[in-house]
Amino acid sequence: MSIKHVLIVDDEPDIRELLALTLARMGVESEPAASVAEARRRLAEGHFDLCLTDMRLPDGDGLEIVAHIQRHHPGLPVAVITAYGNVEDAVRALKSGAFDFVSKPVDLEVLRRLVDTALRLGPPRPPGPAGGTSRLLGESPAMRRLRQTIAKLARSQAPVFISGESGVGKELVAREIHALGPRAERPFVPVNCGAIPRELMESEFFGHRKGSFTGAVSDKAGLFMAAAGGTLFLDEVADLPLDMQVKLLRAVQERRIKPIGGTEELPVDVRILSASHKSLQDEVAAGRFRQDLYYRLNVIELRVPPLRERREDIPLLAGHFLRRIADQWGQPPKHLDTAARDALQHYDFPGNVRELENILERACTLSEGDEITAADLDLPTPPATTAAAPTDAADTPQDERAAIRAALERTRWNRTAAARQLGMTLRQLRYRIKKFGLDQE
Repeated sequence: MSIKHVLIVDDEPDIRELLALTLARMGVESEPAASVAEARRRLAEGHFDLCLTDMRLPDGDGLEIVAHIQRHHPGLPVAVITAYGNVEDAVRALKSGAFDFVSKPVDLEVLRRLVDTALRLGPPRPPGPAGGTSRLLGESPAMRRLRQTIAKLARSQAPVFISGESGVGKELVAREIHALGPRAERPFVPVNCGAIPRELMESEFFGHRKGSFTGAVSDKAGLFMAAAGGTLFLDEVADLPLDMQVKLLRAVQERRIKPIGGTEELPVDVRILSASHKSLQDEVAAGRFRQDLYYRLNVIELRVPPLRERREDIPLLAGHFLRRIADQWGQPPKHLDTAARDALQHYDFPGNVRELENILERACTLSEGDEITAADLDLPTPPATTAAAPTDAADTPQDERAAIRAALERTRWNRTAAARQLGMTLRQLRYRIKKFGLDQE
């Protein structure tokens, strides 16, 4: 195995010596640089597998080195050393393209894990085509851009918030980021934050010690430890209660957790990916989500496009689902007739890719031959414009309530999609749902 080389950029000789000694014990060679200018010179003259740079340098800062490497050595991971507790510098570095960061005073175990992860990166890989190694099917411009962005994000340890409507495939995107990165051989642990009972949340995330509460008959590791060395995917993170958000913030910021009943904090090495169909900015504005946690989780936001923005991918997706359904049922795949294909491409899919799969599974059950017709699809009929406008002054409150309830049922209670159908903002819809007591049903 070839020897790895690391460039160490720091103007303090003691820090350079400490880092060089730590790397030498890992079998990694290093070269020092004391300034931005010297670092640029070293980068031009030699080959490196990683760059470690201090944030504060005599002739500039670490962000200049990050930017230089992004432009001239895009395959080289660079990690920034920040002052203790300086979250802003860490976030700025990650947004600029840094692989990761480590805080002073440098915890050598944290540093070793960072170096080990970075050196597993290898050269950049092109994003896989649809139908190839990628889980994300589609050749529309939107999907090509998405796969290109994922390939870049996979080479970083920055927290990513994956936004998008229900059913667009946010977990698939998270799995793709994990699979293309240096943690691919380590665990990928998904958790639906809205599905964990509130009283069990702390134990589920951080674990507990035997006897720490009634029912704790043995030690439990928790989700952070289950994802050690890998990726923890927090789905529907906006559903976390505020008290749990405080504890999660500390875990993400300090990279340490304390199990219930434990006496000391434990270091954790996980990459955090999160997602929600809700707007975190709206949740912060409403006081339901902490702004400081928002900034830590949303270092980079990745939007997954809804199906209606990539209609040209529908035939490819439909073919994929029909083949998968046929394999599961042990029969030859069915195909869509021209009218059915046309109907799918003109439907808005408020439930997105998940809804497409459900529609096709139902159609396979209803169709009698090997061909699926438009009638077999049984697509919901879009409401007439006049009937769907609950804000019309001529409507009675009863009519308005009925129209809202019908839209929610059509979209399987996807409020964003229902608001769009009704021609109102999400905030207006939420107000009316509460006003008419629809959230109590």
